[in-house]
Amino acid sequence: MKALEEKILAQGKGIYPDIIQVGNFINHQVDPAFMNEIGEDIAKEFAKEAITKVVTIESSGIAPALMCAYKLGVPLIILKKKASRNLSPNVTRTEVTSFTKGDVYDLSIADGLIDENDHVLIVDDFLANGEAGTGAIRLIRKCHATIAGFAALVEKSFQPGRQKITDQGVKVYALARVSEITPDGTIKFL
Repeated sequence: MKALEEKILAQGKGIYPDIIQVGNFINHQVDPAFMNEIGEDIAKEFAKEAITKVVTIESSGIAPALMCAYKLGVPLIILKKKASRNLSPNVTRTEVTSFTKGDVYDLSIADGLIDENDHVLIVDDFLANGEAGTGAIRLIRKCHATIAGFAALVEKSFQPGRQKITDQGVKVYALARVSEITPDGTIKFL
């Protein structure tokens, strides 16, 4: 998506060798009109997939995933990273290692939100090492649902995430594919 690449170049910041800061419009401050465009783009890509639910991992993927779910006319399911007193005690869990934070967390979903009748699209903000995506796939499969694909706003193509996801038989769609971040912080796209 050319508009996303342009926004990354204008408002993002590359930190060599592997960090892309996009807090001005994705992570900390969200541009709703732009998220609407992104949601529409992802929905068009997967329009023929008979998707029944869109899934994301809290928190930065929520805005684009919500807009995509809205465009597809299906519910959004948010996978939780932390236990909560108001979350159902009956949950399905899996362990995930975060690239960004370097820690391990339990990813969970309340039982009954996804089942064998669902065909799920996963939407996330970044695809880097593929750990979060792999965890989401594992969790959805534990619920016996099928996976339509994995969509990421920004893919760091110099990291192994795409391969990890596609090795599991899941289609990957990325709106902006970064080929490298140079030592001076320049972000280059495929």
